[in-house]
Amino acid sequence: MAQDQTTANQDWSKIETKAQGQTVYWNAWGGSELINEYIAWVGKRVSEDNKITLKHVKVTDTADVVSRVLAEKTADKKTEGSVDLVWINGENFASMKKNGLLFGPFTENLPNYRFVDVENKATTTTDFTIPVDGLEAPWGMAKFNFIYDSARVDKTPNSTAELLTWTKNNSGRFTYPSPPDYLGSTFLKQVLVESVKDPKVLRQEVTEETEFKKTTSALWSYLDQLHPTLWRDGKQFPVSSSAQQQLLDDGEVDIHLSFNPGAASSLIKSGELAPSVRTFVFDKGTIGNTHFIAIPYNSSSKEAAMVVANFLMSPEAQARKQDPQYWGDDTVLSIAKLSPEDQKIFADIELGVATLSPQDLGPTLLEPHPNWMERIEKEWLRRYGQ
Repeated sequence: MAQDQTTANQDWSKIETKAQGQTVYWNAWGGSELINEYIAWVGKRVSEDNKITLKHVKVTDTADVVSRVLAEKTADKKTEGSVDLVWINGENFASMKKNGLLFGPFTENLPNYRFVDVENKATTTTDFTIPVDGLEAPWGMAKFNFIYDSARVDKTPNSTAELLTWTKNNSGRFTYPSPPDYLGSTFLKQVLVESVKDPKVLRQEVTEETEFKKTTSALWSYLDQLHPTLWRDGKQFPVSSSAQQQLLDDGEVDIHLSFNPGAASSLIKSGELAPSVRTFVFDKGTIGNTHFIAIPYNSSSKEAAMVVANFLMSPEAQARKQDPQYWGDDTVLSIAKLSPEDQKIFADIELGVATLSPQDLGPTLLEPHPNWMERIEKEWLRRYGQ
């Protein structure tokens, strides 16, 4: 599991010195202009402060990055890896950890890690039931939510069961991105968690086919009822979350999916969605998690990658990230651990007209074990894939 602990445990000033002049190839999802602009700003800041060159390698599916690093390990490529930093969580983290593809543990050596709210945000140390073990640094909180156009929707559904009733009464006005798009897969998780009698069973790896079939039968029954009521009769699905966002903006559907409670306000501000757009969640809760950054075992810019990871957890970077003007993503930090000056920066952030307050976001439902989703995505493609 651990790789090159000498590098990870160096004195921080030595890490900063070695980081100067290094180039970091950061493989990160590139499907949002707002997020791409934020990453570009990070690049500007680490260049100014640390003389690091940050290259954003825009990714559609993080699983492709995992496959590339795994191929490099198979080819015994111990240095000069193509990936220096990767935006990651869930099954992709589980796969990299299992296959020994990660550098570290390194997170507790990052000076800004002391501000992380590990006490109250359990998902900063446990990723989809898998212990983080210092192999990835948390940099954002996510909560599944629904973006809708209030000019076209009067009453929003309050559960996946109510959503099914809503789609039957509003045929063609809802859809979800085709898995393995992360929002499409999360929608399946939401249905799954609501449909099982005891969600705790989902926190363990599923090994028996009979158990998988029994536990997921209600999910497939739900989807079989839902799909004929969807956009294009459920015979075609948006290829990505950005494609579904466009459908909402074009008036083809009334509801969009998001993992960022501040997304609607951000998209209104940027002019990408109508001012009438708002956010809703379910009373009994929606799926929530933390997203992270990790360093592959064969990066030749590990010091610079650690400096970038540290900057991403800084109050400066986290406050900008929480501001809907720049992203609208909830912080991993404990505000109570910050200086009065930094606390004020967070307090002054205008969350935006379409952003629910933390207390209105409802309970957080835990992610299933990654192994469930690997099987569910394959089965979904077998049943419904074009």
